[in-house]
Amino acid sequence: MAAQQQQEQARSTRQAVPASSRVAIIGGGISGLAAAKQLAAHDPVVFEATASIGGVWKHCVYRSTRLQTPRPDYEFSDYSWRNRDDPTFPTHAEIIEYLEGYADTFGLWRYIMLGAKVVDIKFLGGGGGGGFTELWSGTGEPLQGKPMWEVGVATAGSDTVQYYQFEFVVMCAGKYGDVPRMPVFPPGKGPEVFRGQVMHSLDYCKLSEEETVELMRGKKVVVVGYKKSAIDLALECAQANQGAEGGEACTMLVRTLHWVVPSYSIWGLPFFLFYSTRLAQFLYERPNQGILRSMLCTLMKPLRAGVSKFIESYLAWKLPLDKYGLRPDHPFVEDYASCQMAILPDGFFDMADRDMIRFKRASAGWCFSRNGVLLDDGTEVEADLVFLATGFEGKDKVRAVLPDPFRGLVVDRSGMMPLYRGTIHPLIPNMAFVGYVESVSNLHTSELRCRWLAGLLGGRFALPSVEDMVRHVDGEAEAMRRTTRFYRRHCISTYSIHDSDAMCADLGSRVLRKGNWLAELFAPYNNQDYKED
Repeated sequence: MAAQQQQEQARSTRQAVPASSRVAIIGGGISGLAAAKQLAAHDPVVFEATASIGGVWKHCVYRSTRLQTPRPDYEFSDYSWRNRDDPTFPTHAEIIEYLEGYADTFGLWRYIMLGAKVVDIKFLGGGGGGGFTELWSGTGEPLQGKPMWEVGVATAGSDTVQYYQFEFVVMCAGKYGDVPRMPVFPPGKGPEVFRGQVMHSLDYCKLSEEETVELMRGKKVVVVGYKKSAIDLALECAQANQGAEGGEACTMLVRTLHWVVPSYSIWGLPFFLFYSTRLAQFLYERPNQGILRSMLCTLMKPLRAGVSKFIESYLAWKLPLDKYGLRPDHPFVEDYASCQMAILPDGFFDMADRDMIRFKRASAGWCFSRNGVLLDDGTEVEADLVFLATGFEGKDKVRAVLPDPFRGLVVDRSGMMPLYRGTIHPLIPNMAFVGYVESVSNLHTSELRCRWLAGLLGGRFALPSVEDMVRHVDGEAEAMRRTTRFYRRHCISTYSIHDSDAMCADLGSRVLRKGNWLAELFAPYNNQDYKED
C-alpha cells in the first residue's frame, strides 16, 4: 500500500499552466516523453489529449499487437528494459509499462497535463509568418524572449478553450491514430449501399477482447489492406472463428503487395548485416551526397540489387508467397527503405493453410455492393463485416490546429513534411516536429532528434539559412525518391547512421562511436551507441 501511494505521488501530473511559458509539447507518446526529458531545463508543458501517456501504444493497438523489433533495439539510451534479454517482442502492455517507468525515473509526470487536447494554435510573431526570410524565425533564434504561439486547450469535462502563450512549440502528435484514412468511392458505391457493418481499424482498437470476438465470430469478414495492422486484424479474426460453431474465414482484400518477414534471420544470417551497419549503409544513396559518392553509388547498384535478391530468395523459400499470389513485383529494398517491412505474427500462414484466411487481389477501383465488396473484375466477395485497415492521416492532425498560412506548408510538393534534420520546418518559425520521420527504431530516431533540439534551444549550434535548409530537405526527398517508389513515408532506414552522424556533428559530439574500426564497420548501431557524451 505504501509503495502504491508513493508511486501515485510520484505520478502527480501538472494541474495548472502559467499564462506564458517557454516551451509547449503537444502529445504524450514516445516523442513527447523524449522531448520532455531532453527539454526539462525549460520546464516544458506537455499537453496530452487523453487520460494516459503512451500515444498509439495505449490507444491504437489490438490485443495481439506487439513491437516489431527486439527490446534492445527499442529503448532509450539512458533507460534499459528491465528484461532486455527476453527474446520475445514486447506486447503493447509491456511497452506502456516501460514508458511509464521512463517517466517515473526522470520525473516527467510533473510536466504532463492529461486530458488536455490542443484544438487551436495562433501565431503571435507578426507578419503572418511563412515568409521566405534569410534566417529561420527571422533571427535564427528558437527562443526569442517573447511569446510566439498561443495554444488553445480544451480540458476533459469542460466546454471552454483556455489559451496559453509560448515561445516555442514542439509538435509530437504522431503520424498514427486519431484521424483514419478513409477510401473515397463514387456515388452509390460506398459503404452506404452495404447492408452490413463497416469499421475502420481505429474503431476496432477501442473494443475489449470479448467485444472483438463477439463482433467477428460467425461473420463473413473482409479486411481491406495488407500492412501490419491489416495482417494482425486478419489473424485475430481467424482465431475468433477457428473451431467456433458457424465460424467463417476472413478474406483480406490486398491492394498493394509488400514484403513480409518471419524473423530477423535471413538464411541463418542476422538481418542487421544487410542494412544496419556502417559498411552495409555505405552501399546506399544518402541525401545531398557529392559527385564522387554518387558515382560510387551508381557502381554499387548491382551489389544493392544482389542484397535485395538474396533476402527475397529466402522469403520466397520460407513463406508461401507464390502459393497465395503474395509475392511483390518490386524489390525488397523498396519496402525496407520506406519502413513498410512487416514482421509476421506467429501462425498467420498456418491460418491461411487451414483456409481461415483468404486473399483477394484488388486495385483502387474496388467498391461496396449490397452484399459485400465488388472487385474490378466483377467478382463479389460476400461480407457481413468490412474492416478498413487503410491507415491514418497523421499530417492532418497538424494541419487541423495550425493557422494559415502554415497549414498549407505542412506538406510540400513531394508529399512529405519538409523537415530539416527531421525536426525543423524551414518556413514555420519557432516550432519543431518530432515523430514524423520513420526508421527501424522510431524511438531512437525521436530521442536523438529531441537531444538535437535541446542543443538548438540551448545555443550549442545555429541553424543554416532558410535557403540552405530548403535545399537540404529537397535533396533528402530526391534521394528517397530514387531509392523507393514509396518515398512519401519519409523513412531513413537505409541511411540512418549517416543521419545520426549529422546530428552528432551539429552537437559537437563524437561521430564514430564504436571505439574500434572493426566494430565501426561491421557491428550494428543502436541506442546504446548514442549515450550522451
